[in-house]
Amino acid sequence: MLAAERHALIAEMVRSAHIVSTDTLVRQLAVSGETIRRDLVALEERGVLTRVHGGAASTEPQISQEPPVEQRQRLGAENKNRIGRAAASLVRDGQIIMIDVGTTATAVARALPPGLSATVLTNSLVVASELADRPGLDVLVSGGRVRAGDLALSNATAAGFFAETYPDLAFLGSGGLHPEAGLTDYHLEEIAVRRTVLANAHRSYALVSSEKFDRIAGHHVCPLDQLTGVVVDTEPAGSLRDALADAAVEVIIA
Repeated sequence: MLAAERHALIAEMVRSAHIVSTDTLVRQLAVSGETIRRDLVALEERGVLTRVHGGAASTEPQISQEPPVEQRQRLGAENKNRIGRAAASLVRDGQIIMIDVGTTATAVARALPPGLSATVLTNSLVVASELADRPGLDVLVSGGRVRAGDLALSNATAAGFFAETYPDLAFLGSGGLHPEAGLTDYHLEEIAVRRTVLANAHRSYALVSSEKFDRIAGHHVCPLDQLTGVVVDTEPAGSLRDALADAAVEVIIA
């Protein structure tokens, strides 16, 4: 990856998350800590960010916006694949599972074991297309209005579909996971779908890569204690770790 491309990705990550650790940048961009430190110095000199202890912070007020899907597909792909494999390992033959929208949710779909016999419910046309040719899977798509990029389905049609289903396992995407705000996301029209799934699923797991720790996206989905667990690429620390423990949320580290 060229330095200019790396700088653009770092700038977008800092702008989106407001503050990003050096360790997160090293993992996401697959470069050394020394390379990241040089990048941060260069970006600070250009006024793009401010270096802080252990990472970098945005010079702008925090604005919670979701990065474009093309960028999310590139960033942290291996970490998302690890989360996908860990989540898929929870699935058993004969179960009804719900797979949400997003790049990490798609990684769950791709990681489902060969030969699995199960019913998959989804509001993602990407997930549906990934699984449509799997002979052991019965794939049911919610219907609804299509959002460009992630090809997510939402509105009353989608929520009504999930109101009539009772999955054994639900794998939910996330915009942020915060000790006080809980699970949050960017798209208001998709919140009703997630809340309906949470109400009906026997077990619900949020899929959360580490750059979303302590982040608050624009819209509240649920408090932490409504989740069975979270599947993460790195162990949460500090107040988030404590809040998950207090809420008896299972933490699965991929």
